[in-house]
Amino acid sequence: MHPPAALHLTADRRRSTGESHQALCALLPGSGQPLSIPAARHVEQARLEAAVFQRVCAMGGLSEHPLGIVRVRPREDRLTLQLVDEPSIISHWIDFLYPRVDGEVGGDPRDQVSGVPGLRSARTAEGIRLYRPGRVAAIALSGFNPYWWERIAHRREETYGPLLRYTGWTVVERAAYDAQAACPREASAFLSPLLRRIRATAGPGTVNSTDTWTTGNGVRLETTDGPPCPDLIRLLSDGPCAVGWKVEYKVCTCLGDHSHASVGCTVDFRDPATGRPVWYSNLKWGRTLDNRRLETVAGLNSAAFS
Repeated sequence: MHPPAALHLTADRRRSTGESHQALCALLPGSGQPLSIPAARHVEQARLEAAVFQRVCAMGGLSEHPLGIVRVRPREDRLTLQLVDEPSIISHWIDFLYPRVDGEVGGDPRDQVSGVPGLRSARTAEGIRLYRPGRVAAIALSGFNPYWWERIAHRREETYGPLLRYTGWTVVERAAYDAQAACPREASAFLSPLLRRIRATAGPGTVNSTDTWTTGNGVRLETTDGPPCPDLIRLLSDGPCAVGWKVEYKVCTCLGDHSHASVGCTVDFRDPATGRPVWYSNLKWGRTLDNRRLETVAGLNSAAFS
């Protein structure tokens, strides 16, 4: 058993992923150095994580957990995500992730597929496994009754079509995947590391929402009620578990005690490996999980199976 002094060696990783110190003790290096967060070893794993992240981040603020993710377990060859145990969260993930063909075939193939091209799911002992046919990449989802996933997905088949149960790639999905992989602004180098640290974007309040999208040559990252900027900068820029983005510019009111302390903050990062920017904004809406929001969540839970 590691002594209490070892708590600081896992502190940044715990804050970034939501893992417990007890779960991380076995991973502590014998050198006495802080525990880091592994990157995805294979490009396919990073691409799957980025594609999933981009789709589900449109969820908005339904709980204190950004994107409905309570805990992340990052490994080099896979990623495990513990989700909020709410049917509305599971329904959102299915609605935004599962691929479906839109419109007529032609033009940019990426415009012909909504959701994540090639994404399939299977029930396992851990919960639900997300994967692409013939690829080693996988994301495991846990923390909820896997029957919910299967039931909601089955009811969505009438809307989404047969792709939910298709075992291989369709021609349209393959074309959409190839077009995205060939894009010079493909964002997996940014979004896979960020998903593995998604808890770093959660503020101390009862409602947290994180969103991200590509724009121009960079990536925009936005929280509605994020953490204090010094904490975020440590976790993403210069801490032992950081992805290594460098701060180029910031406007921060987190530590102010004047009347404008609630004004939103901005931090401009740059990724040294690619030279591309990440523009971060914390809107500081100050939302709470009040009765109206609780009623909204209860309604969404009731509607999830319909």
